[in-house]
Amino acid sequence: MSEYRLAEKPVLNVLMALGWQVLSPDIALAMREEENRVILKPVLVEALRALNGIGAGDAQAIYNDLATLSDNEEWQRKLRGGYSRRLTGENRDRPISLIDFKKPGRNRFHVTRQFRVAAQRPRVPDLVLFVNGIPLVVIEAKSPLKTTAKAEEAFEQIKQYERDIPRLFFPNAFNLVTDGMATLYGATGASSQFYTPWPDAWPRHRDEFSDDLAKDLWCLCEPSRLLDLLAHFVVFEIDPETGRKIKKVCRYQQFRAVNKAVERAAEGKHRKGLIWHTQGSGKSLTMVFLALKLKTHLTLDAPTLANPNILVLTDRIDLDDQISKTFLACGLPNPTQCGSVAALREAVSRGGNGQILLSTIFKFAGSKDPIPNSANWIVLVDECHRTQEKDLGAYLQATLPDAHFYGFTGTPIKSTDKDTYARFGVVGEGYLDKYGIDDAVRDGATVPILYEGRKTDWAINEAEIDILFDRWFVDLPDDKREELKRKGLTLATIAKHPERIRLIAMDIWEHFKTVCQPDGFKAQIVAVDREAVILYRSALSAVIAADLERGGSEAEDAQAKADAMIACIYSKSQEDNKPSENPEVAALRAELEAHYLDDAAEKDVKKRFKGFGQQPSLLIVCDKLLTGFDAPIEHVMYLDKPLKEHNLLQAIARTNRTCAIKLANGGEIEKPNGRIVDYIGVTAHLDEALQSYRSEDVENAMRDIAVLRNDLKEAYARYRAQKRAMGLEGMDEKAAAYAAAKLAAGGQEDDWFDLQRLTRTFIKVYGDLSPDPAILEFTAEVKWASAFLRLATQAISKDESLDHRSYSGKIREMLERHVHVTGLSTTIRLRNITDPNFADDFATEGKAEPELQEAFVRKSAELRRVTRELVDKNPAQYGRFSERVLEIIRRFEEGQLAAADGLREFEELTGDIEAEQDAHAELGMDENAFSILRIIEAIVPDTDHATLQDAAIAIGAVYSDAAATQPAFAHMEAYLRSLRQQVRRILTEHGIGETKVIREKVEEFAIHGYGGAA
Repeated sequence: MSEYRLAEKPVLNVLMALGWQVLSPDIALAMREEENRVILKPVLVEALRALNGIGAGDAQAIYNDLATLSDNEEWQRKLRGGYSRRLTGENRDRPISLIDFKKPGRNRFHVTRQFRVAAQRPRVPDLVLFVNGIPLVVIEAKSPLKTTAKAEEAFEQIKQYERDIPRLFFPNAFNLVTDGMATLYGATGASSQFYTPWPDAWPRHRDEFSDDLAKDLWCLCEPSRLLDLLAHFVVFEIDPETGRKIKKVCRYQQFRAVNKAVERAAEGKHRKGLIWHTQGSGKSLTMVFLALKLKTHLTLDAPTLANPNILVLTDRIDLDDQISKTFLACGLPNPTQCGSVAALREAVSRGGNGQILLSTIFKFAGSKDPIPNSANWIVLVDECHRTQEKDLGAYLQATLPDAHFYGFTGTPIKSTDKDTYARFGVVGEGYLDKYGIDDAVRDGATVPILYEGRKTDWAINEAEIDILFDRWFVDLPDDKREELKRKGLTLATIAKHPERIRLIAMDIWEHFKTVCQPDGFKAQIVAVDREAVILYRSALSAVIAADLERGGSEAEDAQAKADAMIACIYSKSQEDNKPSENPEVAALRAELEAHYLDDAAEKDVKKRFKGFGQQPSLLIVCDKLLTGFDAPIEHVMYLDKPLKEHNLLQAIARTNRTCAIKLANGGEIEKPNGRIVDYIGVTAHLDEALQSYRSEDVENAMRDIAVLRNDLKEAYARYRAQKRAMGLEGMDEKAAAYAAAKLAAGGQEDDWFDLQRLTRTFIKVYGDLSPDPAILEFTAEVKWASAFLRLATQAISKDESLDHRSYSGKIREMLERHVHVTGLSTTIRLRNITDPNFADDFATEGKAEPELQEAFVRKSAELRRVTRELVDKNPAQYGRFSERVLEIIRRFEEGQLAAADGLREFEELTGDIEAEQDAHAELGMDENAFSILRIIEAIVPDTDHATLQDAAIAIGAVYSDAAATQPAFAHMEAYLRSLRQQVRRILTEHGIGETKVIREKVEEFAIHGYGGAA
């Protein structure tokens, strides 16, 4: 009841205040007619008639169409007005409105709770929101008393609903999870890492709301805002590398920026605006959402936006290609890429409305003749600060003098850059919308960037080049040294000294092995020029191969592995294939040719670099891939090239993308931060490099790794304080775990949750900082804390702890090395029921009480897992076993059952499960037919068993034949209907009643049992 009182009820109260009408579960079910349907039929029929002026028969026909629509993207298209149908008495198709976006009051908004949907695995979402009878939002509510433990469960339940009752999610816009205090939203099908809060209530303020729940639900579910989100801020993007379709819903900063720009364009007073959304926060998608709303503006009457032309400009060909692909992948109407000046001018001057053109700013170079009628053009300029170079911005404005101009940038605009502010900004406004570095890190849209300077004697001060030269080149013959000086001493000369390169390559490899490799993350090395790229490649390959040999690899195999780990990406030069009498120059040119990648090879390398578990792991570059290259798996940038201002900000942002790596054991590792390791001395002068920006714009652009050292000390202090407060100081891990379990059971559950949270934070910060020497004094405590957390979580939740799955690889490796110290190997290893050693725990004689309790906890976890998997296969067959497991655990927890007695009951239960699994063989039936028999038995228990068995075998044969002849039968509605008819005939022939219920239950099982449905 606490879940309803503390989470569901407050949500309902807020929704009612926003204008949502509450339906009881019974009334909602009556409107659905059957439990396996999800549309509120009378509400939809009434809305269709009112919005379209049609008769009941046509409305019923439209309902029938929609009831069978099973594609989320197609649902979105139809909801947005992309639906037409031939109506009674008419000779052509006519557009059909499912929602009135411009007048929200003409729609019906309902919410109901405990929305049970019948299926093979029936599910009951907590709350569902309907617009005109169509379910658009599913809300999962959890009690706030156990937030730490419940958050993951809420996400798992949403995923479970999407899997088991997919029809509820065909029209779905997005989902919410809430505990009545914090609220997160995510797109249909999104994993938990992509659920996020909506912190900014623009255009309102937080203090206008009574609490965060009221603010969050207004932001996401207030009827007019929900319709705006549905109409303009949901896209389906095709991943160009995997071909997978991904549904995306905007983030709050995208919603805010787009609406500000659209309002300004519709008003027409100011025809420009400057938008800074920091790199990695979805700037390209913001441009897509803006173009989509400018084109369709379903929610507003704006004569000034009747059918605008949109021109999207970038400052580089690769960015043009990237933006073009994003627009095309998101299905934006008629985007055209203009590859030449002539094509661009012709398209712009042609006139007409509704065009979307994609091009580069350079097409306007030298253009001074104004194109007439440019007032209906809205120009979106990416990386707009760079358009001021070579007067490109002036040429653009001269060519389209009356157009709207919206400038986008991923880096802050320099305070001295008057032209960009004048070209795109309104006087006194600065940015139309700003989403800065700190905003993105706070929201988790990007990770913070930490920097560390390595070996100060490797850094190069250009003012001291002569001194450095004499130090580094002291061993060269005098004539060679003089020759180098005559050519002119440069920073590159020092940077490429072979010994310096070799030493840094060794340092990079040792750092990479401990920071990136354990978790599968990757790194980029930025060298001073193309020659340095080759020198680094050679040195690094040798260092890695030698290390692999020391680890036991054969020399040839070690070298092959080392070479596979490294790829070089640089531009080609005409000099590369020229002969030279100088053997060093000739060798260098040969290497530059050998390692050069053409467009196809470069594309392949970048794709593999982005992939977990694929090589290469290290990219060496000098100019390419420092901007516009998104590889979330990149954790570290090793910087050995002097970069300044925007170039520095754009380069370091390669590491700020969020990334979560799925592990084979089901766990997940999140990238904690990006790292810049500076060998050239750039970051030593970071403040100086960034002083031309407004201080608030570049605050925390990079944070010294010393910050993390302080975080570790603070996390350690808080963890130890809670540990002492609970009286666990001085105990070994097992004793502390049982003591914590006793405290939690005795009413100190909140204390346990606090300790659990603080322990996780301590372990995480330790892992983030590794291999920094500052961690060494905390290593022993981390070992204790990690072991304790696994044991205590297991003892308290009576289930296997999954915490260790999300530890970083560095922590996991450490635990594996020291596992014998804690005895964890025997405590946490769970066996399957088929394991020959599964029964070992049932031998209770001679065991002390702690051993018996340990065995009971392990068997609880094992049998809960086993029965959960079996119930997922067939609830009718195995549901009773799951209930028995839970009942035994309940009695043990309440002190009604000793551990030894509980183990004996578990032993009996295990025998019953094994007997059930073998029962089909005794009857001469296959497993699936036997499962069908169990389904029928549960519905008509009084019917003759032999009759039921014959019917089950016959029905099993029907679906077995279907799977053999039509492997995709589960997705073929007409074919499924024919199978239902065959099943009904078999049931009728055997005199078995309740055929409708049996057919539905059997079909739900068969789709998974025979059809292999995902």
